[in-house]
Amino acid sequence: MAREFEDSPSRGTARCPGPGWDDLVAADSKPMPEFLKQHTYEYMGSQPLAASRYTSPDFFRAELEKMWPNVWQFAAREEDLPEPGDVVVYENAGRSYLVTRQNDGSVRAFHNVCLHRGRKLRLESGYSKDFKCPFHGFTWNTDGSLKEVPCRWDFSHLSDAKMKLPEARVGRWGGYIFLCENDTGGSLEEYLKPLPEHFARWRHEECTTVIHVGKVIHANWKAVAEAFMEAWHSLITHPQILPFTGDANTHYNIWGDNVNLALTPFAVPSPHLDPSGKPQQWIVDEFLKYNGRAGGPDLSVKVPEGKTARAAMAAVNRARYTEMTGHDHSQATDAELLDALVYNVFPNFAPWGGFMPNIVYRWRPWPDQDSTLMEVRILSRVPPGQKIPRAVPMKLLGENETWSAATELGALGSVFDQDMTNLPYVQDGLKASKTGEVNLGDYQEIRIRHFHRTLDKYLAR
Repeated sequence: MAREFEDSPSRGTARCPGPGWDDLVAADSKPMPEFLKQHTYEYMGSQPLAASRYTSPDFFRAELEKMWPNVWQFAAREEDLPEPGDVVVYENAGRSYLVTRQNDGSVRAFHNVCLHRGRKLRLESGYSKDFKCPFHGFTWNTDGSLKEVPCRWDFSHLSDAKMKLPEARVGRWGGYIFLCENDTGGSLEEYLKPLPEHFARWRHEECTTVIHVGKVIHANWKAVAEAFMEAWHSLITHPQILPFTGDANTHYNIWGDNVNLALTPFAVPSPHLDPSGKPQQWIVDEFLKYNGRAGGPDLSVKVPEGKTARAAMAAVNRARYTEMTGHDHSQATDAELLDALVYNVFPNFAPWGGFMPNIVYRWRPWPDQDSTLMEVRILSRVPPGQKIPRAVPMKLLGENETWSAATELGALGSVFDQDMTNLPYVQDGLKASKTGEVNLGDYQEIRIRHFHRTLDKYLAR
């Protein structure tokens, strides 16, 4: 029977039974944007991945040398450094950068290394009138030009031009600030395509960071990121959300090399459950109990006779978000008010679309192949006419602190705890694997395969 399945010509075409994304699009209370109706899934084969991709120091070193310097990396949000002289210290993959707001409002990114004896110029983000090395006092202006050299008489061989701080390219889009170490030629907009088109509807540039939490996870950065690239792990890892999450009915799309998307419907039961006998009100009640983004247990939503839980919950959010933000949500679809519209941009940036407090993920190796700094931001839309407030600083959880200890995350904290409990054992298992293989589903894990296909393109350069 297994052999017969392997020879099947329908490989990659199987989908979970039950209402799919197209059915929800057709039933939505409002007209759906065309880009959310698209089917851009592409079958990429069924070959296993090598476990060593996650565990090998040599593979990790190849990523550092061939991939990270050549990709656009999400380094900061505009509200992290709103004023001239504001600096964000961004560190990743063996590099450290000073992302700095200039006097003209532009943003530049300089390598955070003294050109004298190599000490880092700054260890923390904040305001700075210049960059002065704490070791010997070599000092640079915030535009990267040399300002002062103590005992200058001993350094006549060093010109000001030679001592200008090395600089990375900077790109800005949607309130996000990116950098790219090498001049790869492509613009940020080309790299992100089609995000600028899609997110023009959701306007993340009108948002500010209201929650920012990070924690070091003892697993490879790819393994941690991949835990958020598919939804069907909810069956075992997050059983409490199954009454209102269409996990295995998630719709997956890919675009080019860098962008993919998972559309996970909420306010519908998982296809793994038999909801017969359960009223639509039960779905809403479970949604509010376990999903803080939906409004939490303090919000009361009654499902009118003849209406679905999905339509009722969306109608409440449509009015609630308009009142909360001052932005008109009258044409927002049920999907944009309820669902997890989770985009992934290679290699480590994942913003949620839709009209709600938006989640943004970022993963960075910290510092090697066995550990990852995972960050969760929550963005909230700022009312029209108001100045965008400065972002809250990141709360870095300690080794023995759980995500639930960040009470500002609400119910999300316990969900992240469930995810993170798996990951150190994933890393241990990959190291201990007898077969040395990782086997992926053809459809539900297509984003993982897409991610590795792009990674291989960089490693082959």
